[in-house]
Amino acid sequence: MELPKNLLPDEANPDWMNKADNAWQLTAATLVGLQSIPGLVILYGGMVKKKWAVNSAFMALYAFAAVLVCWVGWGFRMSFGDKLTDFWGKPVVALDEKFLLDQAFLGYLPSATMVLFQAMFAAITLILVGGALLGRMNFRAWMMFVPLWLTFSYTIGAYSVWCPDGWLAKLGVIDFAGGFVIHLSSGVAGFTAAYWVGPRAAKDRERFPPNNIVMTLAGAGLLWMGWTGFNGGSPYAASTDASLAALNTHVCAATSLLTWLALDTVFFGKPSVIGAVQGIITGLVCITPAAGVVQCWAAILMGTISGSVPWYTMMVLHNKIKLLRHVDDTMGMFHTHAIAGTLGGILAGFFAVPKLSRLFYMVPDWQKYIGLAYGLQSGQTSAGFRQMGAQLVGIFFIASLNIVTTSLICMFIKLIVPLRMSEEELGIGDEEVHGEQAYALWADGLRFENSKNNSVFDASADDHHDFPSSFVTQTPTELEMI
Repeated sequence: MELPKNLLPDEANPDWMNKADNAWQLTAATLVGLQSIPGLVILYGGMVKKKWAVNSAFMALYAFAAVLVCWVGWGFRMSFGDKLTDFWGKPVVALDEKFLLDQAFLGYLPSATMVLFQAMFAAITLILVGGALLGRMNFRAWMMFVPLWLTFSYTIGAYSVWCPDGWLAKLGVIDFAGGFVIHLSSGVAGFTAAYWVGPRAAKDRERFPPNNIVMTLAGAGLLWMGWTGFNGGSPYAASTDASLAALNTHVCAATSLLTWLALDTVFFGKPSVIGAVQGIITGLVCITPAAGVVQCWAAILMGTISGSVPWYTMMVLHNKIKLLRHVDDTMGMFHTHAIAGTLGGILAGFFAVPKLSRLFYMVPDWQKYIGLAYGLQSGQTSAGFRQMGAQLVGIFFIASLNIVTTSLICMFIKLIVPLRMSEEELGIGDEEVHGEQAYALWADGLRFENSKNNSVFDASADDHHDFPSSFVTQTPTELEMI
């Protein structure tokens, strides 16, 4: 019996490639990309004060583009290529067709697909780091920070945890889709960089209202739905484990949202929309290192924990610890990513199911991936404690790595350009930094003035333009607000 013609191998479809896996992986990569562009661009642009909407969104857009170029230049092979040390790969390009069209080191798909998928992971990590720095980092310093941090921090974490030759991978650390490599690292790095960059302007720290909550919700929604590709794509196969990972992701996020919402309502008297967004994010982050290796009921428990512990650290503990008060972490990345990522790593080591670990890792020594709960149940207590120990070692390494490398990078950049904007830029915002504003504000009888660097409207004929009342977006009183 012959295969249908569309399934027969040919030059463009070698016999080792699974078309379904490859199609899903390309789709998953696109979903992860949408989390950043436009997801986090919209979320950041809406969640900050109006005068910082352009700068915040642009930091995300720049990071996405810069990471992709660096990734094919050297980042991918340093993260997943030939061994240089136990924690780093050799800096080699991923540009030639021979490498890109050959089978990837994992899965039944070409390396080009693997490079693209992992590029989306690397890009969103840098954008998350930027979330702690909104509203004051010198954009030129950010332009330098992105490639340096990708090269000297992200690649080390990715190689150590995910590359088969990495020392944490050999130790047996469970990080299904980036709880350590992406979220713990971005949370710690963002907090560390925020320390070196310094705080926002005093007025911004005192009052920093979102300029568009509905837009923030839209960005959070793209982030949430895109997580189907984030966790569902991590098995590199259109498999049963990918399905479980996607389901667990959404169940955990929903539970976390509801938990955060309940705590806000009980203790503050009002259900907060921004609080709900934080709850979504902490749930997504917490389930990420465990998504495909835990039961669905465990995902609900993880959602309850991720919606309560980060809520406590952000809403209560933050005001009691001097260091947390001192460091100006704009989006609270320490709480939503460092704390939630740590919780996810620990809970992965507790709830991991041996059978699910076997379905994900598909390696001969899969027995070493056993959660403490199942170790206690099956009489393999030492194996369960060994797994918890491996998780804690991974957490300590990633946190320490990012404190050290991020500090060194910031100190180096400071020798070349200021890390922080000037006082004039801090006071004015987007108009001074980029010569552009997020919203064109006008109303009946009110004339729109072009910014000094406006790429949309032609100011060559006249410095002023009249617009019909149908384009009115905000009231004159809002126009006067900064």
